Amino acid sequence: MHEPIAPALATPGPRPRSPSRWLRPVGLAAIVTALAAGTWSGLSAWSRWQAAAAIARYEPREGDVIFQSLPHGPVVWAIEGVTDSPYSHCGIVGREEGQWIVYEAIGRVRVTPLRDYLERGRGGGFAVYRLRDEFTEHVPATLERCRTYLGRPYDIRYRLDDEKIYCSELIYKAFRDATQGQELGTLSRFGDMKWGAYEALIRQIEGGPIPVDRLMITPVGLARAPQLEPVFSHNLAVESP
Repeated sequence: MHEPIAPALATPGPRPRSPSRWLRPVGLAAIVTALAAGTWSGLSAWSRWQAAAAIARYEPREGDVIFQSLPHGPVVWAIEGVTDSPYSHCGIVGREEGQWIVYEAIGRVRVTPLRDYLERGRGGGFAVYRLRDEFTEHVPATLERCRTYLGRPYDIRYRLDDEKIYCSELIYKAFRDATQGQELGTLSRFGDMKWGAYEALIRQIEGGPIPVDRLMITPVGLARAPQLEPVFSHNLAVESP
């Protein structure tokens, strides 16, 4: 797996030479709005500035897969603990009517403005993975396949059927369908993951026994895809409850 490129504002290549360049992708307005709204409660003023600056420095492309840590809660702790990863959510970048958006499964499969998506991350953290050049031809079809899932409810049980969809499943299936069967990422057997500390919660969600033989595409499993390469990361780290 590609490990996050933390810490802070790391991104490949030389640093931009002027504020006019590194503020260009989302703009100074993004920083001002985020800081004024107190988007990242609990962060110091400097940490909020760093998070907003990281968003401004990120130069999106269609097909980028963005991973983030969601705000803490029992299910988020379980996702990150079971997978031993800070990646508890992911979405894929598109562009509609000149605006950057993210297709994601959260509550339901939906379209979210890119800036809103980035500002949701715990501590302002996010990591961007990009399809390698030889796979970018599949981006339009992958995004079109994402649109076919819009409105599907979220699958809290993380199954691979089509009735309900979870975040990494959306991207995995969209790419698979766009490429006539090519897998993006590595499927994991649930029983092989670190679920023991979360057994009570899992049994409650399942309404029965632990689904040890269930195959899943986790966010970190998606990040392991050889078709993807990490291009940007800010403030992601494994945490414990």
